[in-house]
Amino acid sequence: MTVMPRTNEVRRLVERNFCEFLGEIVPCDEISETIRIEAGKVIARTFRTDDHMAMWFIEIGVVQFYDIDGNMLRTVNLLEEMDPVRAAA
Repeated sequence: MTVMPRTNEVRRLVERNFCEFLGEIVPCDEISETIRIEAGKVIARTFRTDDHMAMWFIEIGVVQFYDIDGNMLRTVNLLEEMDPVRAAA
């Protein structure tokens, strides 16, 4: 069984990518975060700055990055990129 990365690890990934896109450091307090819940379960988290957005689709383990116009800039598969932890059976 594969365990998804922790939320703080995904936040750091988002911060690094926003910094890369903007070419400057993005302070944590300039990134807003919202949570999408369906049927009592967290299904996604959205991270926003004035210029970019990232959406973490938790169940499929993907983070997609967009510019202000909604153009997709990058997709990160967390199961491949972040070396998820294997849980003991």
